[in-house]
Amino acid sequence: MRFRRRLQPDARPDLVPMIDVVFQLVVFFMVSSTFVVTPGLNLDLPAATASEPVAMTNVVVSVVAEDEVYLNRDRFTIEQFNTEVARLVETEQLATVVIEGDSGTRYELMIRVLDILRQNGLRAASLRTREPD
Repeated sequence: MRFRRRLQPDARPDLVPMIDVVFQLVVFFMVSSTFVVTPGLNLDLPAATASEPVAMTNVVVSVVAEDEVYLNRDRFTIEQFNTEVARLVETEQLATVVIEGDSGTRYELMIRVLDILRQNGLRAASLRTREPD
């Protein structure tokens, strides 16, 4: 006597647990990731065709005018900037600095900022540019 099987094998994978796991991974990475935000300055960076990508650093110097030099998010005059860089070099181990300046910034001011960085022992500085249109 042959018995007939009532239940048919179900070979379809259940997608709901897999979707739950993917959703939890997305939420985990959204919550755990950190975003580096530079100061919200409206700078018109000069264009350069031969620019190279540089490694990101935690120190960004934004030069707008003599009374408006930003070190990360903090605003300084050029004299205050000198003392702040000296303090920063004493407290932290700095390797590189990224300098960004408006295309209308005077060349003399950029040289003064570079000179302040060199006087305080920072030899590696990168100038941020934008790619041409």
